[in-house]
Amino acid sequence: MEAAVTRYRALALAVGVMLLVLVFVAMPIRYIGGNATPSGIISPIHGVLYIVYLVMAYDLWRRAEWPMPKMVLMVTAGLIPFLAFFIEHKIVREARAELAGRAAADDAAAPAAPANS
Repeated sequence: MEAAVTRYRALALAVGVMLLVLVFVAMPIRYIGGNATPSGIISPIHGVLYIVYLVMAYDLWRRAEWPMPKMVLMVTAGLIPFLAFFIEHKIVREARAELAGRAAADDAAAPAAPANS
């Protein structure tokens, strides 16, 4: 599951950055400056990254066996500026805590190795 966390984290940060660039750079240039080129380039990049992000969010959600509201929160994070960074931090922290808990449970359930005399 650690690989799923890493993939999710990378995509969440990329989508968050691209959304900020789109909203705070490309859109003002388009609507204030009258130049549609930056938004014409950045919008499709953000769209493609968001689709890949959805797949990675689903993968992590499925592996972690979280409830549906958490998936909705993860999906929404890629659509609202700045939210992706906060949700990414929260989700990664929770996923890693769950991983640590699973590892501790596995260690407790494993039989002890016999001591050599």
